[in-house]
Amino acid sequence: MSKTIAVPSMHPGGLNARTSGHFGQCDVFTLVELDNSDIGNISVVQNAGHEHGGCLAPVGLLHQNGANALIVGGIGMRPLKGFHQMGIEVYFGAESGTVADAIDSLLRGRLQLIGDEQVCRGGCSDH
Repeated sequence: MSKTIAVPSMHPGGLNARTSGHFGQCDVFTLVELDNSDIGNISVVQNAGHEHGGCLAPVGLLHQNGANALIVGGIGMRPLKGFHQMGIEVYFGAESGTVADAIDSLLRGRLQLIGDEQVCRGGCSDH
């Protein structure tokens, strides 16, 4: 089964790029196509930018680019619900390391789907 995983990344993106802890503030999204556990095509999509209240823009961007799943270290409730509505799974776990580390953790079953208790509150509630 083929799946495209999006990982918020620091510039320039790619497997060796550092992950960005919060999807709304990342430089780029690295998209990694997986066919079972085999890594296929890797592409990089520029983040459209994040302004207060504009947290759903990355949801549409990733949906348009074929993402089926997202690995994040932080996300607000509004975008989380947006990803759910688009059928995109959201995993908790891109706190640090590289995109390759995040993908490896997913493949090894170390990441959990994010729950409501893990969403950002207060200052980052819209991110």
